[in-house]
Amino acid sequence: MNFGGPMPRRSIQCLSELRTHCARWLEPLENLAMSILYFFHPACRLHETSPGHPENGARLDAINDQLIASGVDPWLMSREAPAVTREQLERVHATAYLDALENAAPAESICYLDPDTVIGPHSIEAARHAAGAVVAAVDAVMTGDPRRAFCAVRPPGHHATRTRAMGFCLYNNVAVGTAHALAEYGLERVVVVDFDVHHGNGTEDIFHDEARVFMASSFEKDLWVESSPQKAGDNMLWLEFAPGTQSAAYRERFEKELLPAVDAFRPQLLMISAGFDAHHDDEISHLYLTSEDYGWLTQKLTEIADPHCEGRLVSVLEGGYNLAALGRSVAAHLNALLD
Repeated sequence: MNFGGPMPRRSIQCLSELRTHCARWLEPLENLAMSILYFFHPACRLHETSPGHPENGARLDAINDQLIASGVDPWLMSREAPAVTREQLERVHATAYLDALENAAPAESICYLDPDTVIGPHSIEAARHAAGAVVAAVDAVMTGDPRRAFCAVRPPGHHATRTRAMGFCLYNNVAVGTAHALAEYGLERVVVVDFDVHHGNGTEDIFHDEARVFMASSFEKDLWVESSPQKAGDNMLWLEFAPGTQSAAYRERFEKELLPAVDAFRPQLLMISAGFDAHHDDEISHLYLTSEDYGWLTQKLTEIADPHCEGRLVSVLEGGYNLAALGRSVAAHLNALLD
């Protein structure tokens, strides 16, 4: 053994080889820690709406195209979503409602459930996989790595109440996933942050009296009367923004009011209803956020998830109807989840 002199050349070579082998072995683990689970299902593309309807399959295409163009795609671990079970749906929806929804699905063409909400031959299948994606995402982040997941699914869900489809939504996807986390993992504190430009009235309806869930919703005031919030309970926080609100004012209230309330709840799992329709290019609303704002608010939420939840976070697509803005905003959102 040589304790004082230079290391023999063969030892140096062996050490170099060891480092090379270790780097090759560690690289997949490093990539895993830096990746995001990306849940999808082809059926979600087949959910039909009427011509000109803002909620259509081209939304998913726009997201996929932008994720490739922005360089985010290689960091995504794609998973095809399973279908939700009836038991999982009945945790948040009434049995009679589920039966009526299935009976309403036409064999051909489309049927309007209300002036905004459409159901077609493939809609139930799409909705089952959309809700199933969130259940699978919860299972994944609760039991292993990566600890962050995004569900690129449609139809959206946050307007669906316990007994009613509305606002483009059939099943309340984020609520199904949240209820699954409570039932299967015994969690005592789950936060749902909804930053869609419309209030998540369906999620409010389902969890209004559930002390284990804290819901924080930021939205444009009086944008859509059907989603107007009720009086917030102790487990709910509303951030109403006046039409015309721009980035600086939005960020200030988000940081001073919403984030401290979420942090104080000390969530064991963070769920996001990720709507991107408050973007200044989205004609459905009158707020003026940018794609960079979505990256900023996402990073702020990860700073809460990391210490409280060990990073466990599931994000679920809701609104966003200007295709270019939607793609850029989702890319910014996922980039922030990676960071």
